[in-house]
Amino acid sequence: MFGKALLALPLLCLALQAIATPLEPRKAHPGLIEDLLNGILTPILQSLKDILTGVKSGVADGEISAKPLICLSTLDKCCVWWDVSAELTKKFKQPNGECNDNARAAIRFGFHDAGAWDKDTTTGGADGSLMMDFGEIDRPENNGLQSVRLLLRDVQAQFKVGYADLAQYAHNHATSTCPKGPRIKTYIGRKDATGPAPEGKLPDVHDTPDNLIALFERKGFTPHDLAALVGAHAAAKQRFVDTSQAGKPLDTTPGVWDVEFYNDTLQNPQNPDIFVLPSDKVLSVHPKISDEWNSFIGDQPHWNEDYAKAYIRMSLLGVTNLQDLKDCTKTLPKKNSR
Repeated sequence: MFGKALLALPLLCLALQAIATPLEPRKAHPGLIEDLLNGILTPILQSLKDILTGVKSGVADGEISAKPLICLSTLDKCCVWWDVSAELTKKFKQPNGECNDNARAAIRFGFHDAGAWDKDTTTGGADGSLMMDFGEIDRPENNGLQSVRLLLRDVQAQFKVGYADLAQYAHNHATSTCPKGPRIKTYIGRKDATGPAPEGKLPDVHDTPDNLIALFERKGFTPHDLAALVGAHAAAKQRFVDTSQAGKPLDTTPGVWDVEFYNDTLQNPQNPDIFVLPSDKVLSVHPKISDEWNSFIGDQPHWNEDYAKAYIRMSLLGVTNLQDLKDCTKTLPKKNSR
């Protein structure tokens, strides 16, 4: 009798230990995403490789479906994201159909959460750390994101989704909420952060164009990609670069995801109704970027395609469990044509 009891004790201890053990920590893996896309690939990894190499589009305007009347999360990990999507639509859309300040902030939030990473770091990337309690929100470069962080934390608490996934899902939801914006292929399944992102990995609006290009190259982006990503300022306003002009938009149509930004930034003299970031101005005329910058003017589909491809890479910086991801693009709202 005692022998059986003693045998049972280790098993009981193991069971209790399994219950008490926290979620598996996020695995550190320096290097670019290409390092994880070699050899025999699963369908999800092959899809990512095809998008990042330009074989397939990162825009999925037609991939949409309504939530089934019976949706079991055990069978479809996307179930809860239809509910998250409906909630974000309420928070991101203005009565006139344009995207609002919450949507603009969510776009920036996705960048700042994912972008604090480069190929030599073992922390940071698209891990939700900016939304969590690691103190990143108090860093100067994240000023202005406090309100949207609280908004997203409320959504996370309501639906119990991952911080890392929500930061990137909210970005993609916001771009599709803005008129003319692309429905970017959207994946869930990232691991949440176990610590803060490294400092000094985000761009500075007063930096030189060569430094900015080098900064993004260390994350895996070409100057062509950078030209496309900077276009997110089409739906942005500045508040802290020049507080005397707080609230000024960065292009003439801040509620619309369009290519007016590229033309507006180039204008001399500058339109007094908008604010041009110093970094945008110098990048727009840099020889490694100016051709691509000008090619976006008047060509919305071109920009949407290039932006989607580049941002999918951004949304996966530092993510090492790519094989666990699930495509939940179908849960995003339909393309906003107003």
